[in-house]
Order: sequence, then C-alpha cells, then structure tokens
Amino acid sequence: MRIAHVSDCYAPRTGGIESQVRALAERQWGAGADVRVITATPDDRASRSASEAGDALTVHRVTASLPFDLPVHPRTRREVGVVLDRDPVDVLHVHAGVVSPFAWGAMRAARDRGIPILVTVHSVWGPVARPGFAASESIARWGEWGVTLSAVSDLAAARIRRAVPRTGEVLVLPNGIDVAEWSPPPSRRVESKAGELRLVTVMRLAPRKRAIPLVRMIEGARRALRGSVEVTATIVGSGPMMERAQRAVARAGLGDAVSLTGRLDREGVRDVLWGSDVYVQPSVKESFGLAALEARTAGLPVVVRSQSGSTQFIRSGVEGLVADDDAGMVASLTQLGRDVDLRTRMAAHNRTVPPQETWPWVLEEVEQAYRLTQSRAGAR
Repeated sequence: MRIAHVSDCYAPRTGGIESQVRALAERQWGAGADVRVITATPDDRASRSASEAGDALTVHRVTASLPFDLPVHPRTRREVGVVLDRDPVDVLHVHAGVVSPFAWGAMRAARDRGIPILVTVHSVWGPVARPGFAASESIARWGEWGVTLSAVSDLAAARIRRAVPRTGEVLVLPNGIDVAEWSPPPSRRVESKAGELRLVTVMRLAPRKRAIPLVRMIEGARRALRGSVEVTATIVGSGPMMERAQRAVARAGLGDAVSLTGRLDREGVRDVLWGSDVYVQPSVKESFGLAALEARTAGLPVVVRSQSGSTQFIRSGVEGLVADDDAGMVASLTQLGRDVDLRTRMAAHNRTVPPQETWPWVLEEVEQAYRLTQSRAGAR
C-alpha cells in the first residue's frame, strides 16, 4: 500500500505529533509499506522546500518563507497536488491538532484526485475549538467526501463526535509504544522504599501542561506527608514556562526537593523514570499522553486527572490512580506515599503486563482503518 502521512509539523521540530507520525511511518515502512511524509516544516538546511529520501522515508517539504518558520503555505492545495501527482498514493493519512491549516489544504488536494482520506486528531477539541470545526465540516462536507475520522483516545473521539456529528463513526487509533525500549532490565529495577516518594513528570513546559499547578501538588503532598515520607520530584522538559516554574519552586521553598532538568534525550528520560517511584501527569487537555504511557510501560504507577485521554490506559487502582481535580491529585500522591504495598503492586503490574498500545497492535488497527477508508471512498 502507498501511504502519505500529512502533518503541519514534523522533524526537526519536536513534539508529540511529530514523534508519533515519524514512528508510525518508519514502522509501516519496516513492515513493507510504501510510505512518505508531506509536511510544511522546513528542514535545518538552507533548502527550505524539497523532497528528501532518507534510509527509510521520503519526506516532501512544502514550505514557504514565513516569519518564525511557521508550518503553513499560502498555496497548500496546489503545491500538495503537485506532490501527489508526482508521487501517487493509495491513502492519505492526515494528522491534525487544534489548528492545522496545512493539513486541511492537503485534504482538498487529495479529494480533487479521489484519494481516500483518513484523519487522525491528536488533540482534544475543547469548547472554544468545537464551533470552528463544526463550521469547517459544514463547508468542506467531510462526510460527503468519504473522509474517515479518528482520534488517539476515546475521550478525544467523543469530543469530535460532538463537534462534527454528521461525519458518522469516529475511530480510535491510539499512539504506539515499543515495550522493550521502556521496560527496565532487572538490573535497573529499583523497588520503592518506605519513607521516600520520588515523583517524576516529563512535559513541555507550556501553560496547557500545567507545570505551576504541579508544583502546588508537590507542595501539598510534601505537607501532608511531612515527618513520615520524604517527597522529591524531577520535572523533565523545557519550554516557555521554565522560568515561571523555577520561580514557583523557589517560592514554595522546594529548591532542595524539586529538580528541573530541562529537555533530556530518550536515554536520559528512561534513566529518570527507572529511578523514580510515581509518575504525575497534571494536564487536563491531554488527548493521549504518550509520556504517561512510557512511564506506565517503565513500571511506574501513574497519577492522572480524569479529564485526560491517558485514562485510555490508566485505570484507577490498577495502573495508577485517577483524580477528578487537583485536590484529588494531592490525595492520590499522599496515598501512594503512605502505602508502599499499593505502589509496589501497581509497579509490578505495569512491568509484567504490557499495555495494549504496542506497535504491532497499533499497526494492525491503522491498517484496518485504511481498508475501511478505501472501502468508504470506493462506495461514493
């Protein structure tokens, strides 16, 4: 099958969508598919718009000279059409966030050529975004085009159904993970100890990830456990909220307890996870939460908000604890700090029971979605 993945953002930019699109495309290529990527993200070289053939993937960069290297193009429909005519495909897999102008333009180019289109939404469409997407569906008539919609979690899919009900069924195509990459070898397994609780999170330090509320959660857990459990935390990641997070840590008097490492590579992230007790995800706008899945696969109990798409793979009392609000997050951390047996049982479960979202399973689900997309397009 000839597959084109379309994403406004792609490597060398880093982020959840970028990493998943690349990982999915590379694994499809490894399984024998004919795969390429179409993106509006320029590369790091002087050439801004080009087709590059690497060891695994061909990447078509449809770019324009814009401030801040914004991943948009004023003539997306025409330029992507040129790429599709030169390098035909059997299905176009569009990866979208809240705002994805390049992706929508590419869909029109594919529709002009009768190419079946699968859209995977990697974000949560909240109250502000939903009216806009409902309007765009009315204009574009996705349902009449035969576009198949999907999302990375049940929670994200439910939001799409409310926004664009005329598109019909919304599939769930979760992100994938390589279990062997994240599972700690026996020599690296560190058992939880009474009297200490080592928290960890991996996030982009941006407002929607809620780093400042996280600092308050850590402060609340330390206060509740003072005198019985020593609480420390490692926050991995960088972003525009770094200085504010550092000031929040200092104001809370947590300078000796909270470490902000900045961005780490995958090996560095694994090392931090394997040396921690509990993973904390404070975001309420997480469509999936790949970092939380990595932590769960690394054997850590995971504490999340119930409004997060990470509840796709975190069940309260099994893989971690699920809280309805920030006070509940503090209560969950406090419970895990006091109950070493509970977090030990959760850790053992997470280490020995792989998540469903492994790459072989995800590839099979995506393949079935492509077949359905082609069938729907052929019936119109």
